[in-house]
Amino acid sequence: MTTAHQAPGETRPGGRTARTRRAVLAALSAELAEHGFAALTMERVAQRSGVHLATLYRRWRSTDKLVCELLTELSGDVPLPDTGTLPGDLRALARAIGRFYGDARTRGLIEAVVAAAARDPQAATALRDFFDERLELAGALVRRAVARGELPADTDPKAVLSALGAPFSYRILIARRPVDPGLAESTATAVLAAAEAGAYTTGAAGTGGGAADGGAPGRAD
Repeated sequence: MTTAHQAPGETRPGGRTARTRRAVLAALSAELAEHGFAALTMERVAQRSGVHLATLYRRWRSTDKLVCELLTELSGDVPLPDTGTLPGDLRALARAIGRFYGDARTRGLIEAVVAAAARDPQAATALRDFFDERLELAGALVRRAVARGELPADTDPKAVLSALGAPFSYRILIARRPVDPGLAESTATAVLAAAEAGAYTTGAAGTGGGAADGGAPGRAD
């Protein structure tokens, strides 16, 4: 995946840095699963991963940055579909987002990141960067639809993808209910109708994507 922001643990491709990152993220995931975010410390991650504590602080600086990087890693499992049509792409991506948010580990991680962002400006910036990057990557889906003539030329890709992802964020963070397959289908149908009607053009009121809109994770294949 081509990324706009280099993660703190990826200063060198491959080799020792890659092994260190894998060990740290695996340890972090295990710690979150066993003890939750409230009990998470850099010391716990260092002990479980076998990576020196000073290395963790030098590369990630805080548990919040570690958690945001783990979220980035997990979101790589959400592919960017290319079915040849906008309806097909939106439905496929909505289903993938539903699986992503429906996973218990991912759900707990997102809750932890949002909680961290509410109290720490650095964590908030990391979360915003994460969603901005994913929205930019997934925006290729909308740009292809515009090129095929399926959407108005001035459709804002980030606005479309933010609208697609927002119901999932609301479901797990606000309503506190599980994500079901019906949510993916209804969301894709609604966003498709709105996009075709020009609701997400740059001249429409309220357009514009970002983390606050519950942007859609995704990766470019």
